[in-house]
Amino acid sequence: MAEAQKRLSHTTLKRRQRFHPKRDVRPAVLAKANRLVIRVAAFIGFSFLTIAILQAVLG
Repeated sequence: MAEAQKRLSHTTLKRRQRFHPKRDVRPAVLAKANRLVIRVAAFIGFSFLTIAILQAVLG
């Protein structure tokens, strides 16, 4: 019984990891979105540091 559950969960996991072109987002689109998120986060962090440094210098 436990062996059957193990096998079922393994096949379910394998099926979930496979790329389905009509249902899933393309990996290239995900990579592009990841790059965009990293750029936005870097911009926000840089802006925060710039404002903090300016306040320290001017105030």
